[in-house]
Amino acid sequence: MAPKYKLVYFDARGRAEPARWVLAYAGVDYEDHRIPKDQWPTLKSTAPFGQVPYLEVDGKPLPQSLSLTRYLARQHKLVGKDDWEAAQADALVDYVQDSLKPLMAIFHEQDEGKKSKLKEAFVKEQIQPYLQGLERKLQENNNGDGFFIGSGPTWADFVVVVALDGILGMESTLLDKFPKLKAHNQRVHELKGIKEWIAKRPNTPM
Repeated sequence: MAPKYKLVYFDARGRAEPARWVLAYAGVDYEDHRIPKDQWPTLKSTAPFGQVPYLEVDGKPLPQSLSLTRYLARQHKLVGKDDWEAAQADALVDYVQDSLKPLMAIFHEQDEGKKSKLKEAFVKEQIQPYLQGLERKLQENNNGDGFFIGSGPTWADFVVVVALDGILGMESTLLDKFPKLKAHNQRVHELKGIKEWIAKRPNTPM
């Protein structure tokens, strides 16, 4: 019998969105449980490590966004065809996480003037070397005309595109200098399951 999944997070894309994409691509039914932010203080003590997202698998909780997304990817054959491809996917996901570290300062900055300057520095300077690295990595596989690893999508492709979608909300022309990455972004958006999920998902600011 297939496991029963419940994904618990806020009403946002955020750290839970790659897991939603894995489940959407795999065609798996699950409960997308979204906690109203005003209820979080009373629910925090019941969450694993006091954090979200977490995934319940037949009622058993699994915390940490990357761990639960990787688990779902393994269950639904989205980690690559062998251990080497799985390791490459892990490395790519880690690389993306490194690229996003400056966003925490932007998120927590209360002064709008300072926030605007931090955003400008991020899109014009800090993220650029990572975009160059992603473009090179993509071109190493099938000349960049497919996916990052192997012959089909892995969860790493989803992590990359979810992250880039968030950054494109800050600067819509960000990928114009990276044609392979831009085409890959569109290719992933058009995948069966993901396309339908994007069309129906709640419209949230992040």
